[in-house]
Amino acid sequence: MNEELTNKTTQTPDEKKLKGAFFAAIVGDALCLGSHYEYDAQKIYKAYGNKSIEKFMSPGEMMGGETHGIGWGQRNYHPGKSAGGTTDYGDYNILILEHLASISNPPRAFEVAPLLPHWMNRLEHSWGSWICTMTKETYAQVKNGTAVPYLGGISNATAIRHVAAHSYYETEEEIVDVARKAMFTHRDVDALDGGEFFARVTHRVLRGEEPRSAIEDVAILMGGFIETKVKQAIAKYEESIDENSDLSKEQFCDDLALTSMARLWDVGRSEPIKVGKASPTQGTLPGSVYFILKYADDKDGLKKALQANAMVGGDNASRSIAIGMVLGAYRGVDAIPQEWKDTLTQWEYCENMLNKLPLIKK
Repeated sequence: MNEELTNKTTQTPDEKKLKGAFFAAIVGDALCLGSHYEYDAQKIYKAYGNKSIEKFMSPGEMMGGETHGIGWGQRNYHPGKSAGGTTDYGDYNILILEHLASISNPPRAFEVAPLLPHWMNRLEHSWGSWICTMTKETYAQVKNGTAVPYLGGISNATAIRHVAAHSYYETEEEIVDVARKAMFTHRDVDALDGGEFFARVTHRVLRGEEPRSAIEDVAILMGGFIETKVKQAIAKYEESIDENSDLSKEQFCDDLALTSMARLWDVGRSEPIKVGKASPTQGTLPGSVYFILKYADDKDGLKKALQANAMVGGDNASRSIAIGMVLGAYRGVDAIPQEWKDTLTQWEYCENMLNKLPLIKK
């Protein structure tokens, strides 16, 4: 790492960027509530009046109240939620925010064990969202007395939950530690590495590095699987903006871009899933990088990226956390449309807790 970048990454970012990272992730997630797990992008487009989504919607709104989670069937995946609410991805990030706010005076290191009672209470009494298989498995493990280092299952699904930690911890390695620990329901190497990747990228963007530079630097630093998927995303992004490419001329360009970066995933049920639109990190990571790069340089790019991601469907909520976190860190909280600020159900609730965190208080 060069001296200039080292200096940037030791600076404390301003409040607007810190809040931008958190709220853009949560807003992006809430924007996906209506279409989460709908895998037909053309169906979403038609249901929303042949235009991009502009407002928060309740689960399956405009689509009969349900979405088609291929392999898991047609259903309402978030029965306790309404427009302006969050999916389970947003819920987990708010859960970590609540925990960090509770240990903010004085600041303390992040550990999973003190979080577990609060997590279990939320699951039992006030969740309202889809409860994923790994969450169910980990809940059962805790009930059976499994020690923290052995919690979780082998799932390669992306589960980024650490966004609030960027307003709490100062160093990149502290953020990485929280990113990996907050995914305590997952033990798959690719999933944990994916969370670390976006943690490092966001940390650097918050301190002044351009998104593409941060993405490329961290990809080289981590190497292997991460570097391969980032290169794939960059190539697909460049193809999508090349006026001479067939992809750039397609009406559903973003949808085709994401599905083309995937293999078919045989889940042993009635239909295969194209992993580029599902939760596995092998599709979620390059898909998220694709949207970040495509819209980073547009002055309205945060809004457009979150809209475009929602319109693609699939596990769009998973991607929204990474996209919102990075572009929110880059553009700041003021880039979030006022209507979305006003109608996000938990904006004031979350802001009150964010204001307790060390870097914002500082």
